[in-house]
Order: sequence, then structure tokens, then C-alpha cells
Amino acid sequence: MQIRNIAIIAHVDHGKTTLVDALLKQSGTFRANEKVADCAMDSNELERERGITILAKCTSIVWKDTRINIVDTPGHADFGGEVERILSMVDGVLVLVDSAEGVLPQTKFVTGKALRLGLRPIVLVNKIDRPDARPNEVLTEIFDLFVALGASDEQLDFPTLYASGRQGWASFSLDGERKDLSPLYDLVLSHVPAPTIEPSEQFRMLVTTLEYDAFLGRVLTGRILSGAVHPNTTLKAIGQGNAEVEQARVTKVLAFRGLERTGVQTAEAGDIVALSGFKTATVADTIGDLTVTESIHANPVDPPTLAVTFSVNDSPLAGQEGDKVQSRVIRARLLRESEGNVAIRVRENEDGDSYEVAGRGELQLGVLIETMRREGYELSVSRPRVLFQSDPQTGQRLEPVEEVVIDVDEAYQGTVVDKLSQRRAELQEMRPAGAGKTRLVFLAPTRGLIGYHGEFLTDTRGTGVMNRIFHNYGAHRGPIAGRRAGVLISNAQGNAVAYAMFNLEARGPMFIDPGMAVYEGMIIGEHTRDNDLEVNVLKGKQLTNIRTHTHDENIRLTPPRKMTLEQAITYVEEDELVEVTPKSIRLRKRYLDANARKRFRREAEAAKA
Repeated sequence: MQIRNIAIIAHVDHGKTTLVDALLKQSGTFRANEKVADCAMDSNELERERGITILAKCTSIVWKDTRINIVDTPGHADFGGEVERILSMVDGVLVLVDSAEGVLPQTKFVTGKALRLGLRPIVLVNKIDRPDARPNEVLTEIFDLFVALGASDEQLDFPTLYASGRQGWASFSLDGERKDLSPLYDLVLSHVPAPTIEPSEQFRMLVTTLEYDAFLGRVLTGRILSGAVHPNTTLKAIGQGNAEVEQARVTKVLAFRGLERTGVQTAEAGDIVALSGFKTATVADTIGDLTVTESIHANPVDPPTLAVTFSVNDSPLAGQEGDKVQSRVIRARLLRESEGNVAIRVRENEDGDSYEVAGRGELQLGVLIETMRREGYELSVSRPRVLFQSDPQTGQRLEPVEEVVIDVDEAYQGTVVDKLSQRRAELQEMRPAGAGKTRLVFLAPTRGLIGYHGEFLTDTRGTGVMNRIFHNYGAHRGPIAGRRAGVLISNAQGNAVAYAMFNLEARGPMFIDPGMAVYEGMIIGEHTRDNDLEVNVLKGKQLTNIRTHTHDENIRLTPPRKMTLEQAITYVEEDELVEVTPKSIRLRKRYLDANARKRFRREAEAAKA
């Protein structure tokens, strides 16, 4: 049976996963009466909740005696490390673009990497049934993008399809037959080349993804470059420096059949498979016969731009909700994550109880923390900080700069431009985007974007859309003002009292509910002024024998301001932490004791002087 390997790449929410659902259904992969969840490829619980693809996944369909391996890749920039590895496994890409939103940053980011690998694209203009669709303009944007990215003449001669993934049809023209996805299947067979197979009979495979299975242990996935593999064969793993990593017996050879991964007795060159049995081999290693001595080249991954510090939860409420609180347990989990996720980097700090975790952005780090808390971990997490570099020639300090694309109602564009200018962003482009919206393109330092998204949604009344992507390392742009408001800090441990909270409302909005457990040094609200204030949230009303009117007893509190994990991480300052447990997200000061906080503040001021 012939093989085709193709990846689907696009921006967030342009319809990749929905299109794959339709391809699986129409190819006969599912039975006619089989119940299948929407976005079946988004199997991860977090993916379903957030409506995004986090992990790259592989599936396969059979069409006209050809097996088509399809990889559904993440569309968010923070998970770009997944996309880069996947592109090395495929021979063609399907560039999917929303017919109304057009080309957005992630489309540009991934397409550029695909073109540099020499992959010939198929362009699919999706959601053609949208009332605000503008397919001809979008097609022009795509062509201009390919030219700007340095596409070859062969890559610029790309075939185009118009489609609706939700309705399950594709056509070569806007007024063509809207029946099914047959044109897309046939185009993949004719346009995407068969896998390049080396003539050698030695088995060789580059590991592109790594995951853990409760029964199989480490499962390594990649495309077979040459030879064939069978279960119970002894193979070896080679690192990028051609050094042998380990030898192991392959316990299972798993191939992708629909959404299932099934064991096979033989897998041959060109196919994408998963192997179990290795204990040390990891991403970018080469798996091969015992006679293989050279590793397969692996493409480097862009470096991380943000870092947070993970440490043991040492608050008075530690250990009440989670069962994984020790430093060694947290360390093992983080190292396991860094092995399978090449975009994550973990470094142990000098104190031995905290770890610097570096990644691509706030969302990626937030997803890791959310995953760990659901697994029963308790953590203290610092505010994200930017990773700087130095120019090797001039020694100048460089910082990561991102391209920010914003679609906003015309009424709010002045506010957005003003706020981003304060954060050292430079406006590159402003043009009408249709439907009363304006598209703004900025180059902004990553430092200035930390914590901005929530403020952006407030400023635009929730109508603005912001997309960002790493652009380059540029010259340091100077100081950026941080959070202007101080915080309200509990001065004692106990349970919050509604009467005390009512009397503190004039001081600022609260973050907690009445009856919630608090402790000394915990942040319970935001101060209306720029300084921190210690308050007593445990103080109840003094009881007397004097009768009071009923309305004196009715305390009506303003609903507290609840933060998501990402909002909490970007809200805290350098001297604060986020306490993350399976059931709670609390804000606290790094030093819980008031005297320790004063001492830290004096030392910080002396260091600046």
C-alpha cells in the first residue's frame, strides 16, 4: 500500500481539528452508527475545555488504496515546538486559512518553517460559508505571504481549494460543486509526493515525539527513514553527537489506524510509527539497527523566551489538597516534561528546592502548571520573567520582541495604541479589517505584554482579538512600568469574616469569599492606592445586649474578583508568588512574615542605590 504523510498547519481556531473530523468520517474510518465526539482529535481534557490543540496528534485514513497519515498540529505560538518537530515527519503541508480572518501570525510562523524545509503547500481557504468571507482577498494575502517568506517558484505554484470543514465539503472553485471532501483526498494523492526512502536496508528512525504510557512506558514516535522494524528486535538509540545512548528490545510496534494506535508485526520505511521498550532514548535521538553509527540530523528548536520559578508550597495551608508536595517529586515531574517537550527547559536553582522552567509563553507555562495541579501537585510559582541575550559582537543586551496583530473596533483603537505605546510597542501597520474593525500590527517587547491580555479585553469590552508570535531578539527598550496598584495582605491566620470584609471594601476589590481560609502574608485583595496594606480580615462584629435594626445585620458584599491561573501568574510582582493546589489558586507574598518583607524591601532598595 502506498503512503502519503501530510501535516495540517494554521492559526488558532481556523478549523484544523474540525476538518480532520470530517476527513475521518467521510473516509469510512468510523462506522455509520458509531458515536464520535466533536473535535475527536482533541482528546486531552484541557484541549476540550480551552478549544485549542496543545499536543500534535497523528491519525490515518485509507483512500483509493493509499494510506494518508495526517498530523493535526497546534495552532498556538506557545506550542510551536510541537509544530517544528512534526514537519520533519511529513512530505507535504495543508495550509488552512480562515476565509474572513485571513493570514495571522501563527500561519506565518509555521508556513515559513515548512517552506524552508522545501515542502510544497496545498492551500485551503476554510469557512467559506461565513457571511463575512472574503476568499479572493485572503488568497492574495497568502500569495504575498509566500513571496515574503522566500518561497520557490515551485512552492508558489500551489493548488487551492475552497471548503467548509464543518459542513464537510471542498471545491476547486467558489461556485463549484459543494458535495464532499473528495477533491481534497484526490489532491493530496496527486500533489504530495510519496515518502523519500533511503536505499539502505538498515532500520533508521528519528524520534520526533515522546510520551508515557502506564503499561508500555516510554513511547517514541517518528517516521521510518529506511529499513523495516519488527517487535522483539534489539535496536540502539544514538544521540545528536553520534554517541550511543542505549540498546533495547522493541516490545511493541504501534501504527496509527484511524484514531487508534494498534500493534503491527512489521512497519516499513515511509510510515509513521511508535515504538516502546526504550528507557532513556528521547526526542531528537536516532533509533536504528546495531550496525548504525551516525545519527539523523534534527532541526534546532527556537529558544524559550520566558521563565518562571517552581518551588515547594511552604504556606500554612500546604498539603491539605494535594498529595505531591515534595521537592524531589516536583523535580522528577518537571524533568519528565522537559524530555518530551523540547520547547521546555528545566534548570535546578542553587537552593536545591526551586526550579527555573523556561518556555515559549504564558499559555504554554500555564498549561503545564494546570496539568500538574490536576495530577495532585502543590506548587509555588513566581511571576514570569523575560530571558535576555547578549549580542556576541557588541555585548549589547537583547530582549525578545513579538509581532502583535490586533483586530479591534474603531472606537477602541486609540486606547489600544496608547496602552501598547506605554509598554514600548511600536506600531507597524494600521488598516481597515472590515465590519467596522481596524487591524493593528505592533512590534512589542515580551516584557511589555506580560499581563496585558486581561487589560486589553477590559479596554475593548471583550470585542478585541489579539494574536502574538515571537519575532526576534532586539535591543533592550528601557524600563516598563509594572502594576500600579498595591495589594491587601492578611495579617493573621483563620477564616475570613463577612463583617470584616464589608468594612474593608472601601480599601479595594477583594479576591476571596467569606469563610475562606487565609493566613498571614496571603494577598486577599487589591489596594486602591499604590502601596501594600496589611489588614485584619478575621475581625467579627462585637456582640452587645443592645437590640439593632434588622437592616444593620444584612451585609451585602461585592462579588470577589476571581482570577484564572494565567491571570494570577501575570498579576503578581517580583516579591509575590502564586500558590497552586488541586482545588485553589491563592496569591501570597514571597515572605509571609511582615518583618521579613521589610528586610527584603530594604535590601532591594540598597541594591538599586
